[in-house]
Amino acid sequence: MAIPDALHDLAGLLGSRLNRSDSDRALHGASETHFAPAPPDAVAYPETTAEVAQILRICAGHGCPVVGWGAGSSLEGHALALRGGVTVDFARMNRLLNVAPEDMTARVQPGLTREALNTELRATGLFFPVDPGADASLGGMAATRASGTTAVRYGTMRDNVLALEVVLSDGRVIRTGSAAPKSSAGYDLTALFVGSEGTLGLITELTLRLHGQPEAVSAAVCAFATLGPAVEAVIATIQSGIPMARIEFVDAASAAAFNAASGGDLPESPHLMVEFHGSPSAVAEQAERFGEIVAELGGAGFRWATRAQDRTALWKMRHNAFYAILAAHPGGSPLVTDVCVPISRLAEAVEQTVADISASGIPGPIVGHVGDGNFHALLLPRKGDPAQLAAAQALSARMAERALRLGGTVTGEHGIGMGKLGYMAAEHGEGWAVMGSLKRALDPAGILNPGKLVPGN
Repeated sequence: MAIPDALHDLAGLLGSRLNRSDSDRALHGASETHFAPAPPDAVAYPETTAEVAQILRICAGHGCPVVGWGAGSSLEGHALALRGGVTVDFARMNRLLNVAPEDMTARVQPGLTREALNTELRATGLFFPVDPGADASLGGMAATRASGTTAVRYGTMRDNVLALEVVLSDGRVIRTGSAAPKSSAGYDLTALFVGSEGTLGLITELTLRLHGQPEAVSAAVCAFATLGPAVEAVIATIQSGIPMARIEFVDAASAAAFNAASGGDLPESPHLMVEFHGSPSAVAEQAERFGEIVAELGGAGFRWATRAQDRTALWKMRHNAFYAILAAHPGGSPLVTDVCVPISRLAEAVEQTVADISASGIPGPIVGHVGDGNFHALLLPRKGDPAQLAAAQALSARMAERALRLGGTVTGEHGIGMGKLGYMAAEHGEGWAVMGSLKRALDPAGILNPGKLVPGN
């Protein structure tokens, strides 16, 4: 490996857009959660696909590791440069290239964020629905197969990415998929790269499926005395076929943190936060049916938000849960984990997780996109306390093992990165070895995001 030689050649290509300052390296070597810093040797800022291809040719020639970077909001150490090398930051490749309203598609560069895209789309009557909470880059969202609050209705990135342009480790540029609604032409390479976490190639363009902005939207929050009935209400709602746009769960500790952060007055008890999309009559009917289910299970204190500004405030509170909970627990070192289980096993998974966290003595508020069986725990061991960190890691491991035992997955949306590498064999068996074979076929030198997702990387 000759990283200095690669940096010399990259400086000739990029000039000042290859940054070796300590501050920029530190920024790109940090994580939102408990992982130790791992800065790259330099940060590259390409502006075109051709430059990305040349960066990879140079790095391949010198055996220099390459890590893609979007908004840096991933939670499992995905973008840490564990073996040094070059981080490729797509901040300068952030344009909306084309909107085809008739086809309900858009072509974008990877550095464009989901909020910026939806701002650009306002006049078209269309929007991009995938909402992971953070204002993540669309390239990063594809690389981690992100989902979020709206997945229960609109699906994840897997369902909303039609085509990609990808640069492979040797600098070849390929296009996968097309703008057609479906295809039977060969292997689904688009699906292969969506969720590959930068281990197979760098995404330089995406064709996205758009959706019509709903005619009517209504959102609400309601409280429950205890956790069990709230989860039962989610299961009953989904099984009854009510087409929810969002249905989120927050526990009592999270509700208290929301109040402290935003000056709210939510009862400090479990809550569901819901949203309905459709025609005015359909939204009214859906809301009424949901209200009946909630009433039967003891829910109360409905607060409706039909005005756009009220809905924005409601979902901003939910999206800022991570920071609100951190503020409520000063001195905590966040270990964030998520699992996903079949909806029929959701109550069992949540109740056992809550009991496990409670017995540990470590704060661990729970929130979740429970409409699709996905929930998150923000575990907060004391900063600088190795024993508490080990206990939190053991809690996370038990959550993952429980999810597998119940027929689920160790992560519904955060991804694997380096944080959940140890569970891949248990979830996938020989399938994990097949992933390793694909990695070696497309990246034989192992320069793309080493130490993540696949075996022997």
